[in-house]
Amino acid sequence: MKHKNGFNPLSRTSAHRRALHRNMVTSLFRYERITTTKQKAMEIRRTAEKLITRSKVDSVHNRRQAARLIWDAEILNKLFTDIAPRMKERNGGYTRVLKLGFREGDAADVAILELVDYTLDKSGKKHALSESDKKTADDKKSAKKAAEAKPKKSAKAESLEEK
Repeated sequence: MKHKNGFNPLSRTSAHRRALHRNMVTSLFRYERITTTKQKAMEIRRTAEKLITRSKVDSVHNRRQAARLIWDAEILNKLFTDIAPRMKERNGGYTRVLKLGFREGDAADVAILELVDYTLDKSGKKHALSESDKKTADDKKSAKKAAEAKPKKSAKAESLEEK
């Protein structure tokens, strides 16, 4: 039974578990998508969601609290200036866990942990859409639809107009 077990210790000591959380949360915020085991992903998700919720209010106290887990100043800044504003409208559920199957060597459940607004570019580049990117994409779609709506003239009709 799982009574009063608030978290999965992942068969690690508390220091090892704390270091694991720090490293994986930092990697998640750096790359916005990481591949790991399902059990680790479910645990890291809890830590990441708490940090994103805290980072939605940019204050000295919140930055110091987040800095306890994220030691890289660049990633900490990215969390408060890039990731948190993208999640401003959300009330939780900032990450998703996608199950991939089983690992070849030890048959462990493998999963992808990613931020919800994570997308792939056509060129294969991975990035999350910012608000300006979303507006640009919408503008391109509307321009494309407008161009498709205009009837195309045949080559003969164009040559006749030129004469």
